Amino acid sequence: MPSTFNYGTGRRKNATARTRLYSGSGNIEINGRSIENYFTRKTLQMIVRQPLVLARLIDKVDVKVNVRGGGVTGQAEAVRHGIARALLESDVQLRAPLKKAGLLTRDARKKERKKYGLRSARARFQYSKR
Repeated sequence: MPSTFNYGTGRRKNATARTRLYSGSGNIEINGRSIENYFTRKTLQMIVRQPLVLARLIDKVDVKVNVRGGGVTGQAEAVRHGIARALLESDVQLRAPLKKAGLLTRDARKKERKKYGLRSARARFQYSKR
């Protein structure tokens, strides 16, 4: 792989993806495995490829990703966020289409913590008046 790359960090829920973009032929490698091996569901593969398809660079760049934490969907969306940020670093002209598609915005929704005295974050125990 060439030594020059563009870097982007993506986050979603508890997942963090460190993404590097190289000029190449369209290989996507996640934690040392191919995208088809790592994300077996087609919807997750589509989510990861979304910024590359939007920028029309799906077969022009190689992507290497290290992703940790969270579940598979959170990891896929973190990878998408990281790729979008790395694309922005490589070409500032892509900012408008990526922003319009909502790929540069960090999705801040997380699991709400459980509160004491309750069953879960908001669910209470059943109340009986009589």
